[in-house]
Amino acid sequence: MGLIRGVARTAVIAGTETAVSNNVSRRQQARWAAQEQDTYAQQGYAQPQPAYAPAAPDDDLTAQLDRLAAMRERGQLTDEEFVAAKAKLLGT
Repeated sequence: MGLIRGVARTAVIAGTETAVSNNVSRRQQARWAAQEQDTYAQQGYAQPQPAYAPAAPDDDLTAQLDRLAAMRERGQLTDEEFVAAKAKLLGT
């Protein structure tokens, strides 16, 4: 049982690190997009539109919360571990 909890903790930590990394990437991308928009506006050009619709930032967070809930339901996380991991993901 200890091995399973160790693996579960590692999974939670890895998921949290991924969430943080994704959030940093999204913030940086938003900054770059704003700078690019300012540059286009200053030069009098129309802002090019992306050929794809970017995913909503909450989609990744929702998926990670769903994974945590599933791990708790399978007994891989205790309620306390789930609450701690969820708080870390939500930044609270």
